Amino acid sequence: MNQLLKTLIHTAQHPEEADLIIQNGMVVDVFSLQTFEADIAIKDGYIVGIGTYKEGKTIINAEGKYVMPGFIDGHIHIESTMVTPAEFSRALLQHGVTTVVTDPHEIANVAGKKGIEYMLEDAEHAEIDILMKLPSCVPATPFEQNGAVLTAADLRPYLTHKNVIGLAEVMDYPSVLKADDGMLEKITITTDHGLTVDGHAAGLSEDALNAYSTASIRNDHEAVSAFEAEARVRRGIHVIVREGSAAKDLLAILPAITERNSTRFSFCTDDKHLDELAAEGTVNYAAQLAIENGLNPLIAIQMATLNNAVCHQLKDKGAVAPGYAADLLIVENLNELRPSTIVKKGKVIDFSALQIKKTPVPVLLKESVKMKKVDKQSLQIPIQNGQKAIIIEVLPGKLITKKLIEDVQTNEGFFEADVKRDQLKIAVCERHHATGSVGVGIVKGLKLKSGAIASTVAHDSHNLVVAGTNDEDMMTAIETIEQMQGGLVIVDNGKVLASVTLRVGGIMSEKPYEEVMEELHHLHEQLSIVAEESQNIFMILSFLCLPVIPSLKLTDKGLFDVDSFQHIEVGIKNN
Repeated sequence: MNQLLKTLIHTAQHPEEADLIIQNGMVVDVFSLQTFEADIAIKDGYIVGIGTYKEGKTIINAEGKYVMPGFIDGHIHIESTMVTPAEFSRALLQHGVTTVVTDPHEIANVAGKKGIEYMLEDAEHAEIDILMKLPSCVPATPFEQNGAVLTAADLRPYLTHKNVIGLAEVMDYPSVLKADDGMLEKITITTDHGLTVDGHAAGLSEDALNAYSTASIRNDHEAVSAFEAEARVRRGIHVIVREGSAAKDLLAILPAITERNSTRFSFCTDDKHLDELAAEGTVNYAAQLAIENGLNPLIAIQMATLNNAVCHQLKDKGAVAPGYAADLLIVENLNELRPSTIVKKGKVIDFSALQIKKTPVPVLLKESVKMKKVDKQSLQIPIQNGQKAIIIEVLPGKLITKKLIEDVQTNEGFFEADVKRDQLKIAVCERHHATGSVGVGIVKGLKLKSGAIASTVAHDSHNLVVAGTNDEDMMTAIETIEQMQGGLVIVDNGKVLASVTLRVGGIMSEKPYEEVMEELHHLHEQLSIVAEESQNIFMILSFLCLPVIPSLKLTDKGLFDVDSFQHIEVGIKNN
């Protein structure tokens, strides 16, 4: 490091020796929210000067264009894209996202330490910087069965890894509020290493936020309104505004963002399906959406770059300034943030020459679906004629759900799906230890008109989740997924209409992202046969199993009331 620093200091004073000079561009100054014309000198992957430079090994003329920092995604789960880290980076870099902060808790919930190690190793082959925060909640709660358990002792060795920068979203907020020793140990070993702790404060009251921030959890991506965002900012909690496939919170939070407080906000994705990510990108899309809805472009860029760097203590990223990493974008104008040139680590990216290496997938991760045979009896929901039922209602564009109480259709003492009322059966089947545990419930809002869909992408324990209009198609979907060793499937009238195989832990594909996209496009085309309207049903389905986001969810142990943090019966007893 000393030799590198000496070289950078020398080149700062002798810029003619720079590897790359970007001339005549308008520099986007994210510190003061201004732009100014200047040349940029780059050496060994770092910016060494801002000024007027005529010589260099390579010259780029950016006249009439803007030079801005590469985008930084403040929180994303790579596994939700269904491709491995190296493939993920190929799909994302084209949009100018040069760094992501990721939480591998999806694969960790399937395979524990082996899953984390695979993600770290494959990330070394990525074209972007993939920085990881260690999963804090494996399992997410004690109310479901997952594939592994990670204690503070398990996590400690990874805290010195060069690409590990903290502890990921603390979803088990009851453990924080109760000052549980195990959770507090995970937090303190992280802060003792000088690293940051990410929050997940879904639905927390202001009093609970006080305790949450007291526990050194100083950012959160679960605010869903301007009011919630402001409550967090006032308590020193940095708000990472989420805009993904299922959760789209940006427009609701936008009114809370002003020039006075903008440094306390940044952008993230959380979860986004591959086809959308490849077409739109992630935080670049969020910044563009914010600009189109009235946010100052310089603030939007600041939120998608510097603010994320500061939030996660990335001291050499997020700005166009000496000593900062030369991850830069050249764009035509600030109202359309499409990069014409991307510079990563001081080198201009030539996408035609990219060659991605991959880490071999361990056998453990390729054989992760271990199930006891599910029979029709396991899918039955006892409901007597005239008895009301508690139903999970999907809310468009939200991860939160609503608790409904409605009359339902029954047959011989059991619930029967009713397509006209959009009351479908949903089941979560344990698939890590072959326990045979199956939780069943009723869901409204998926808008299936026939057939069934199933997936082993089911946050966060990633058991097998299936929803359908009849038991026969649900059974076929379950059996098909088991044979595939993980993935997504659509079944109608006993026939498999489409499927995507996800052999890596049941949540990622080994294939190039282009091939996976083709499979996903075919899957979504076939959805029109069984679904009334175009929506990302599989993403919605995956979050119906997450028992840390209000109000109702389903685990392999049954219907879960997040507000009271306990399992409840589907049927309501008649008075």
